[in-house]
Parts: sequence; structure tokens; C-alpha cells
Amino acid sequence: MTLLLTVFAAIITTVKWYNRENDNMKLHVLMYMFWGASLMWFVDAIAEYVELGAEYFNPALEDMINDSFLGLSVIAFALIIWVVYLLVKDPKGVVRKSITK
Repeated sequence: MTLLLTVFAAIITTVKWYNRENDNMKLHVLMYMFWGASLMWFVDAIAEYVELGAEYFNPALEDMINDSFLGLSVIAFALIIWVVYLLVKDPKGVVRKSITK
């Protein structure tokens, strides 16, 4: 589930990034974080499949719920990092204007 959730987040972010008019929201940073997480979970899935074999495709309900929470946590954490990055870089100058008032 972690792989599936991060791949969906990466695809959605990539589509939004590709259809952007300008890059003032720095979507490429979020896109790379999601694709990096997807690659990490893909390698983890391969390692787990090598270890478990066919049992990998029959996870218990509890394991699926835990993996879903982990996937959602990774997405939320990436969004938090992206927001902090936006606040630090301040591409629209909003933070700078509010501080200098």
C-alpha cells in the first residue's frame, strides 16, 4: 500500500507539474520527493518479495492498514517539507512582504 499511495501521489504531482503555467509553487521539489519515495518503496517491495515469495501477495488486513497509514504519513511528511521549503524560498515574496510591514 505504501508503494501504491506514493506512486499515485507522484503521478498526480507530475501531471500538475507538467501542466503548470509557471513554477512559482516549486512543484518539481514535491514531485521528486514522491518519485524518490516511490523508488524506495519499490526496492523494498522487491526485497520483501525475494524474502517471502508468493506470500507477499497475500498480506493480512492488519498489515495493509499499517502500510496504508505509513503511506499516508509519508505523503503528509513530504507535503510538510514542501510547505517549509516554500516558506523558506518564498517564490511569491509573501513572507518577505509580511515581515517588512
